[in-house]
Amino acid sequence: MTTPTAHATPSRAAVSVQELKRAWRSVQAGDFRPRQRPGAVDGHETTPHGWHPDEPVLPVVGCAGSVGATTLALALATRAPGATRIVECCTATASGLAPASTAELGQHATGWSQGTRGDVLLERGSDILVSPDEVPTPTDPTAALTLTVLDVGWELGQVLASPNWLADQLLHSEHVVVATTATIPGLRRLEGALALLAGRRVLGAVLGPTRRKWPRGLEHSLGALTRQLDQRGDLHQVPLDRALAVRGLDSEALPAPLLTAADQVLRATVAGVTTKGNPS
Repeated sequence: MTTPTAHATPSRAAVSVQELKRAWRSVQAGDFRPRQRPGAVDGHETTPHGWHPDEPVLPVVGCAGSVGATTLALALATRAPGATRIVECCTATASGLAPASTAELGQHATGWSQGTRGDVLLERGSDILVSPDEVPTPTDPTAALTLTVLDVGWELGQVLASPNWLADQLLHSEHVVVATTATIPGLRRLEGALALLAGRRVLGAVLGPTRRKWPRGLEHSLGALTRQLDQRGDLHQVPLDRALAVRGLDSEALPAPLLTAADQVLRATVAGVTTKGNPS
């Protein structure tokens, strides 16, 4: 009986810490990202070199699901002066914005479903998408806008991992709003998001009770980057409205405390910004 010959496992050279750091810097620089192919996504034209609107853009990123990012994005668009827009960039099946319009405009030729809510134009996706790369660029507005709020709708690391216009906006917009919850996991996720957005002007929005009513130990769970955010006055509180949390967005008016919180965030994004007066 022949004894099978044992094959020696080839030895692998150890990877040094410096090599790992160099590799990570290359990943951050995009050296391993595939080139974006011009063309169309699901029959809708895309812009191969990004999206360059005339109006300012304010991206809103949720650190996880159900942290109130879409609701906050709508509140920001509602409270900004003039004609504004909110663009919900998630796949159609994850939409939270669909019931929020007071008038439906139908589907735009680019594939976006549109509606209005006062002075706010609502755009949401109508296709099933599997990655941020497939999100079509927003429409060209027929009238001048003062602000477009992007409800990013994807995990931050996933957006930044490949070339797409959403990543461009996160990396080049003057401000980025990151929403999370007043929980230990929520604050940990905020810390991770701040690390990914290093070098950007980030505003934190924490959904939950007022700071003085935070559960014991929550204050001590703030990471170093979150503490720096707090010291700059860029960590904002967003009140939890239990009725809104249960029913979700609809055509009803947003709660006044939420609109007040949106005012505070807007004032931090642009010095001297004027909101629409006292929320009713």
